[in-house]
Amino acid sequence: MNASVKPHPVALSGSVLNVPKSATLAINEKSRQLQREGQDIIRLGLGQSPFPVPDIMVQELRSYASAKDYMAVQGYLPLREAIAGFIQRTEYLQRGADDVIIGPGSKELLFDLQMVLDCDLLLPAPSWVSYQPQSKLLGKPVHWLECRAEEGWKLSAETLQQHCEANPGRARLLILNSPNNPSGACFTEAELKALAAVAEAHKVIILSDEIYSELHFEGAHQSIARYYPQGTIVSNGISKWAGAGGWRLGFFIFPPELRAVLEMMVVVASETFTSVSAPIQMASIRAFEDSPEMLDYIHASRAIMRHIGEGFYQRLQAIDLQLARPDGGFYVLVDFAQYRDTLAKNGINSAPQLCVQMLEHSGVAALPGTDFGLQQGLLTRLALVDFDGSQLLHSVMTDTDDLSKHSQPTLERLFSAVDRLEHWLGTLD
Repeated sequence: MNASVKPHPVALSGSVLNVPKSATLAINEKSRQLQREGQDIIRLGLGQSPFPVPDIMVQELRSYASAKDYMAVQGYLPLREAIAGFIQRTEYLQRGADDVIIGPGSKELLFDLQMVLDCDLLLPAPSWVSYQPQSKLLGKPVHWLECRAEEGWKLSAETLQQHCEANPGRARLLILNSPNNPSGACFTEAELKALAAVAEAHKVIILSDEIYSELHFEGAHQSIARYYPQGTIVSNGISKWAGAGGWRLGFFIFPPELRAVLEMMVVVASETFTSVSAPIQMASIRAFEDSPEMLDYIHASRAIMRHIGEGFYQRLQAIDLQLARPDGGFYVLVDFAQYRDTLAKNGINSAPQLCVQMLEHSGVAALPGTDFGLQQGLLTRLALVDFDGSQLLHSVMTDTDDLSKHSQPTLERLFSAVDRLEHWLGTLD
């Protein structure tokens, strides 16, 4: 660029200036840069599904590639019907197509929901990296609710009760995510019932982010909507359990009691994204059908991630790193507190500093707990996804008898991340 050319003066929104680029996307770009420079990086920063899009969906996309018309703003009716059937089968909720809205990823729908609602946002600490920045962009108040390691990093009903009693009269939106990003935790039935009772008593609207629902390791996911149906909006999509993050399709399901909120979201959608790609919507119907192909895909993906989650849990514990055993999804939340003094002697006193040094000296990319609302401690999130999911999925679906036999060569490099961390920590004075 010519140094004599000056940028044109512009007035930028203060709410945008105060929000950095998404942490998950930033670490992915940094990892790619280091790889281009010749470094061997194990990329445990971005939580992108390692598995391919199910072939049954890919074939449908090919057949609908010529579809060119705009879809209805609320979403393609046959897809909304399929999603309503999916939620009836999996969560026993009586919902219809009119209760569903389709968006270009659940992330966009969450932003639109916060735009529509005049309320405070309640976030368990830790929570996914984009919940709070979206509220900051919209100028919404955010309240962090502390969760404890000894409780598996899950929000307790007591903590929610204390906050509501201390802040009476406020309209609130609480986001619950299970299986959880960043911890891998899943709520039990008793925990969900207790949270539902508090939310109902204080009229808290809940957004239940269930984007990892079909990756519960035991296939036992439960939505809080079962116990607080009138006040819960269910969020889900195909990016994680169907491996189709790049397809950008998510959905919200509303109870009849919140129909006015759904109608306002349709208005916002009509003036922003208009509708999701027609071929994508038409092909995605297959994801929500109870077909043998989809069930085989989901069961194999679940088994692989259970094997990886348990393997990392045992290996990390063996080198004195603390973490809760994951119950689902792609993640573990790891505490380096045991090495606090050693790290401090090497100028590492915070989770962001820890992640920078880990990446540069061990080649393991991770995200600091601060990105998830954990301001204290030496916590990092590892996304256990840097492996060839296509090859492993095919092997497991072909022969389900011995997962270890198929996974050992494919996952050897992924598990070597623990060896790298152990070696690096051992080199510190």
